[in-house]
Amino acid sequence: MSTKMLVIDDEKVVLESCRKIFTDEGFDVITTDKPPEGLKLISEKHFDVVLCDWKMPDFDGLDVVEEIQNRSPDSSIVMISGYPTVGRAIEAMKRGAMDYLAKPFTPEEISRVVKKAVQRKIIEEKKALGKVEKLFKQFPVPTIDDKTPQTIAETVAQNIGVKKATTPWYTIFVLGILAGAYIGFGGLLSTIVTFDMAAKFGLGFTSFLRGAVFSVGLMLVVIAGAELFTGNNLMISSVMEKEITWWKMTKRWGLVFFANFIGSILIVLLFYYSGIWKVAENGIAQAAVNIAYAKVNLSFTEALVRAIGCNWLVCLAVWMALASRQTIGKIFAIFFPIMAFVAIGFEHSIANMYFIPTGLVLNNWAGITTSKILNPETLSWIGFLWNNLVPVTIGNIIGGGVFVGMSYWSAYLKPFKG
Repeated sequence: MSTKMLVIDDEKVVLESCRKIFTDEGFDVITTDKPPEGLKLISEKHFDVVLCDWKMPDFDGLDVVEEIQNRSPDSSIVMISGYPTVGRAIEAMKRGAMDYLAKPFTPEEISRVVKKAVQRKIIEEKKALGKVEKLFKQFPVPTIDDKTPQTIAETVAQNIGVKKATTPWYTIFVLGILAGAYIGFGGLLSTIVTFDMAAKFGLGFTSFLRGAVFSVGLMLVVIAGAELFTGNNLMISSVMEKEITWWKMTKRWGLVFFANFIGSILIVLLFYYSGIWKVAENGIAQAAVNIAYAKVNLSFTEALVRAIGCNWLVCLAVWMALASRQTIGKIFAIFFPIMAFVAIGFEHSIANMYFIPTGLVLNNWAGITTSKILNPETLSWIGFLWNNLVPVTIGNIIGGGVFVGMSYWSAYLKPFKG
């Protein structure tokens, strides 16, 4: 008789993934995206294993698992979640769950966790009879361990990249606008905090602090959830794994790039109409114009090479954030690489969608200028596009796609292709 499994989750992609994974392993799988329907099925049938999401619309997974335990105490329950915490993990186990797993997960991870959960359920039942006190020590309560580099490579190539390519375009578009705005917030904050620091504290410390505060932008993208073009350059590993096509990846890149630009311009307009730039006798505005002018006067080679270094570090920040199961770990994983790329002086295409248009708006609409502008003609929309955005975008793709996505795919996944 086959092992019966019920999967309760509000994400269709998770339901289909679990159905495929466990059907191939011989399970009899039933799925539902409605918790009430899941509870009804549990009342009517016996399921050996139940996979349940932690958080669904109008339902808390912890309450659902408690009800499952009441209705079917013999079922092995596994909780799955995008952002598990130690407290909720402990509470879930108190209410009857055997194990938990963070999203996104690989087929190997979810299969391993389900097998361990079934084993723990058997052990728990025998322990209640006082027969396996010694055996129970072989299966301790799990801890929230960080993912290994190989697991991250598998997750990015086989799960995350595929999900980004198959999620409805409208969702990606909205999240792309948010990401552009979040990076804009980081850029705005870095300008306000450091606009008058260099003369007092020196260039080195000013650069460090600029990078430190700018990192809030990527923290918002990763932890709050948004779609950033530079981070999406990691999708190239899904192409190398033949999970998605080059064309599908390129279309998603284009959609996110355009959406990021809209979000960045929203913050430019918010900054301009707020009047914050007038602070310190237009000191903030003059600093913003100087930043934009310096960026559009880089040579093509300088902009390209700086962009490669930038997204190498940005994608490493995203990569390391995926390793952490906890929010605080994600914050530290993001902080150091982002601080480094800004402090070094590398170039980020989406950040420049905020920095350069801000300088253009202040220069053209408010007449803000400084003695540092020797060639005003270069501070233009054409200069923004050809002198900066084009080479920086190309460099970002190389830095993130080649030096992170393709490198880790080559190191961890290519050898298993035969």
